[in-house]
Amino acid sequence: MTEVMAVVPEASSEGPVYRILLIEDDPGDALLVEELLHDTGMRFALTIRTSLAEARAELAGSPIDCVLLDLHLPDVSGVDAVTAVRGLAPHTAVIVLTGLSEDRAGTEAMAAGAQDYLVKGKVEADLLRRTLRYAVYRSRTERASAEAQATRLRAEENARLERGLLPQPMLDTSTVKVTSRYLPGAEMALLGGDFLDVVEGDDGLLHAVVGDVSGHGPDAAALGVCLRIAWRSLVLGGHRGDDLLHLMERLLIAERDNQQLFATCTLLTLDQRSGTAVLHLAGHHEPLLTTAEGTREVSAEHGIALGIVPGECSWPSTVVPLPAAGALTIYTDGLIEGHNGTKGERLGVEGLLALIGKLPSADPADQVDLLIKETHALNAGRHSDDLAVLRLDWGDRPTLL
Repeated sequence: MTEVMAVVPEASSEGPVYRILLIEDDPGDALLVEELLHDTGMRFALTIRTSLAEARAELAGSPIDCVLLDLHLPDVSGVDAVTAVRGLAPHTAVIVLTGLSEDRAGTEAMAAGAQDYLVKGKVEADLLRRTLRYAVYRSRTERASAEAQATRLRAEENARLERGLLPQPMLDTSTVKVTSRYLPGAEMALLGGDFLDVVEGDDGLLHAVVGDVSGHGPDAAALGVCLRIAWRSLVLGGHRGDDLLHLMERLLIAERDNQQLFATCTLLTLDQRSGTAVLHLAGHHEPLLTTAEGTREVSAEHGIALGIVPGECSWPSTVVPLPAAGALTIYTDGLIEGHNGTKGERLGVEGLLALIGKLPSADPADQVDLLIKETHALNAGRHSDDLAVLRLDWGDRPTLL
């Protein structure tokens, strides 16, 4: 028989309402438990089920503070009953109901995960009240501890991924100032698939990459780490341009678990001596060039993103003349895909440039931080995509981003 009842004793109008699930197939014992609950003076809502099968729906979905569990049910008994309930509701308090002759059953049940046990026929209202309150308190404490541990583990993994996605630039003699920022798409989220890196080669040229693996979470981040490390190793090994992107694509295809994953990226080689930068765009948008006159988007040729048409791609190069002093900013979609403050409209590159034009002069790092802050403000807290920004300044720093 299945029965649901909600009971709130009139004598107690304050305190929490304990949501209790009683799994008991003996109607007499169930009635006794109900009467004892009335005598405790506690506020409670009681649901009664006669078997584990009948209780599965409540255990899986309904909010429950405590399960009162008989160890002899029609479909499960003993420690197996406790294990089954804990498996369905791992963060819910469990109090086992044992018989007078079951000396070891209670301790075995607690070893299996129950918070406490009561012996049928020896339970009084005061004992039931204290046991239930303590079991619920202990269960909630264990849950809070587990959540805190999960938060710590998430933070540790986040730090490991961050070290892989956002390494320290390898600069020997270069005078270029490097500013980098990364924000995951959601609070408490692991870093996503955006990545960036800067190294100085043996030839004295400065090489940079900003990339974006499709998707979010640890899988995209792990693939981003692989691509970033591969890029650094290949650049230091002398690979450049089209050849470098081909090898990165081969690695992406070999490492991805999901065939739908792909990556966009911008490769940049900055030569201060010749005053030029060489760009290769693989499905990525153009960088921004800042001079004393202002900031504009660089015009460059495009190639397809890595992993979309494996083995059949070429990535043309674009040579960009550079001023004696200036800055190049490479970024991922998270900076421009948010809303621009008007309902239904995205910020886009034009909106980004207009926003940059209004920013006050500041140190490059401060300007990047202010730009990100302003884009988030326009997006009104709807930031959902990961965001990576890499800015390279050389010469006498321009006053505009």
